[in-house]
Amino acid sequence: MKISTKGRYAVRLMLDIALNSGGENVSLKDISKRQDISLKYLEQIVNTLSKAGLLRSQRGAQGGYRLTKKPEEYTIGDILRVTEGEMAPVSCLEGEENYCSKAESCPTLKFWTGLYKTITDYLDSTTIADLMGNNDIGYFI
Repeated sequence: MKISTKGRYAVRLMLDIALNSGGENVSLKDISKRQDISLKYLEQIVNTLSKAGLLRSQRGAQGGYRLTKKPEEYTIGDILRVTEGEMAPVSCLEGEENYCSKAESCPTLKFWTGLYKTITDYLDSTTIADLMGNNDIGYFI
């Protein structure tokens, strides 16, 4: 599994807003400068995150973006699933039910299920607030 730039930048965007909002809207132009990410690319990402209800946008002089919840209520898994889709390492684990015709006899299914659980547990146990307080991770992810 490889996280695309869209997923990585979405996490950086959400972290930037959490660190710089102070209860106010944060302009995409400012985020673009701080994160050294193209404004056009950020527009695509905020559109995706806003449609999913993770961000709220406001137009006008005091416009910009803000989180819809507290930073500790956003897991990295939430953000990556919106931008990347399902995080399953193999296609047979995508969705609620495994429809693979070999699922009953697959000798590797237990391994893939364990890997998926490990990935999911880690992504869902790390929040934006965790990243805010982690100086070892640094500002750029």
